[in-house]
Amino acid sequence: MSTVDSPMTAVAPDSIQTPNQPAADRPAWWPAVGETAREFPVTRLETLAGAIPEGLRGRLYRNGAARLERGGRRNGHWFDGDGAIAAIAFHQDDSGTYATATQKFVKTSGYIEEERAGTLLYGNYGTTAPGAFWNRWLRPVKHSANTSVLALPDRLLALWEGGAPYSLDLETLATRELDTAISESSYSAHPKRDPQTGEIFNFGVVPGANTALMLYRHRADGTPIDRQAHPLSELGLSGLPMLHDFVLAGSYLVFCVPPVSANPLEVVAGLKTYGESMVWSGNRATTILVFDRETLELVARGETGPWFQWHFANGFVDGSGRIVIDLACYDDFTTNEFLRQVSQGAIETEASARLERITIDPTSGRCLDRETRIDRRCEFPVVAPRAVGGETETVFVTTHRPEGQPFGDLFGAIARYDVNPDCLTVLDCGDRVYPSEPIVAPGAGESDWLVFPVFVAAACRSEVWIASADRLEEGAVCRLALPEVVPIGFHGTWQAG
Repeated sequence: MSTVDSPMTAVAPDSIQTPNQPAADRPAWWPAVGETAREFPVTRLETLAGAIPEGLRGRLYRNGAARLERGGRRNGHWFDGDGAIAAIAFHQDDSGTYATATQKFVKTSGYIEEERAGTLLYGNYGTTAPGAFWNRWLRPVKHSANTSVLALPDRLLALWEGGAPYSLDLETLATRELDTAISESSYSAHPKRDPQTGEIFNFGVVPGANTALMLYRHRADGTPIDRQAHPLSELGLSGLPMLHDFVLAGSYLVFCVPPVSANPLEVVAGLKTYGESMVWSGNRATTILVFDRETLELVARGETGPWFQWHFANGFVDGSGRIVIDLACYDDFTTNEFLRQVSQGAIETEASARLERITIDPTSGRCLDRETRIDRRCEFPVVAPRAVGGETETVFVTTHRPEGQPFGDLFGAIARYDVNPDCLTVLDCGDRVYPSEPIVAPGAGESDWLVFPVFVAAACRSEVWIASADRLEEGAVCRLALPEVVPIGFHGTWQAG
């Protein structure tokens, strides 16, 4: 595999020191992870370098854990922080193209209650509820609304694994209500939208006496079409599995269930948090489940592996009728401990994923082939929205800088992997500059654009960078200054318009 690295010399970030520089015992990225983010109103953005591409219209929405501490108490895992949404909008008027941004916390019921109390009150994925032992099982887990977003024509949904999404205003980001119209229970942070029909597919794991995998199918506006509950016992699964993402591949919905599960009794009894109860069983297989996207019925079940994944890039059906999926693949579940340590600002565990391509027989669920595509550490694989569910030769990821980064550092580069020719093109963001997941904004001309926030540690500020998806080696074509730090969060989406 050939590699092209971009030095980013044309628009390198400022190398200045500020009084907000993190303490010497904290990593450079800490202000964008461990410190509480600040809301800001709709603000016109200053251009630091380059120019906004003509024809770029729409909004980038980003979600992430933005508050990990309250009243001297600290959350136990990165997944537990209160969610904050950042919206970066691109407009045009008589003076030309310009950008605005705003950032607001999602005002969940738990957020409001803790805001009033001035301290943490709830347990969560990796956080134990404070107080007496019975608080651990009398209080529900707090809805963090911190993982991703789904833009519908009339509202924005703040997504989280453990419950129904929260509905927000698309422009002001004002929190409306828990959106039980789209789901009354668990609704994952990784819905898939078919680019041809506009239909939205998603899932949720609904715990209970007969824990089930719930599949959802919605119209483009979020109106329900169908949903099906599949008890885990009937799928050959047990416990509470760790399911974060799935694949839309042509006429199929594909799940890879790794050999990681929690003991629900330990969680319900308050003996362990959900994250602490998760156990990796390397002697067990990864289970592959293939569902028909029209009927939501199971058509194949196979076993292979083991491996673990948080995220898939895409899936499609090739010319031979086989399912092909690209994913960020781990050898085990040490990634969970790595992410916990991120929230504490002291990383001691290494966890590395590589981009793999896996081929599956849709009639048996059998894994036919596994091939490594990117052999350096990477995560957050994405494709262009028009490619979802269909064959594509390009995947974008976050990765480490070409010359490497210190142990315990977060990703410092964005990369494009091309299948043909087999090539990795890297945009090196620079020393102590940390990009978030790249989001593809469809271009009006010959190129799509990658739009993503970065945290520039030397200036202790966040910026929005825009780069050509087809000419990543040229570096960012535009850098915009954000008025406050936007957390190095989890996921986002692009809404054209």
